[in-house]
Amino acid sequence: MRYVLLISATLAALVIVMLAVTRHPVQAKPGYVYVEKVHDGDTIEAEIDGRSEKIRLLGIDTPETVDPRRPVQCFGQEASHRSRELMTHRYVRVVADQARGAASDRDKYHRLLRYVYLEDGTEVNLALVRDGYAHEYTYQSQSYEHQAAYKMAQREAREESRGLWSASTCRGDTKQAA
Repeated sequence: MRYVLLISATLAALVIVMLAVTRHPVQAKPGYVYVEKVHDGDTIEAEIDGRSEKIRLLGIDTPETVDPRRPVQCFGQEASHRSRELMTHRYVRVVADQARGAASDRDKYHRLLRYVYLEDGTEVNLALVRDGYAHEYTYQSQSYEHQAAYKMAQREAREESRGLWSASTCRGDTKQAA
């Protein structure tokens, strides 16, 4: 009986250690990172090279939901929910912007600035603008590689009253409280 208890305790300890070491359910494809958390519509946290990094989706801005200095903005919850649907606990590819260069690799909050792609090739940044969950965002007049595509996607979303552009939501004015 002692032998059975010893084996059971050893197996239980082994399972606990394996669960602690194996953080992700499947092995990532080369070049992909695991999204641990979606903070809001345009900020995620992913494991890169064994450490957790905050990543700001480049070229877009979603309505605020987590800024303690501001109320939740119009369509913010919807944008955050959509980003969670797309990226939480999934593998994504994060790509730096070649036009910006290494000097502009991070924002003033030290988040990496990246384009994010799902495993099926969907560019999340563009999809959020196209579907009306985000505005195109140019920081300090600094152009970026996908700027023209994002501006076109925003124009189409606005013309077709998608998401935050709809008359039943914000009409594009996300600064108002939700």
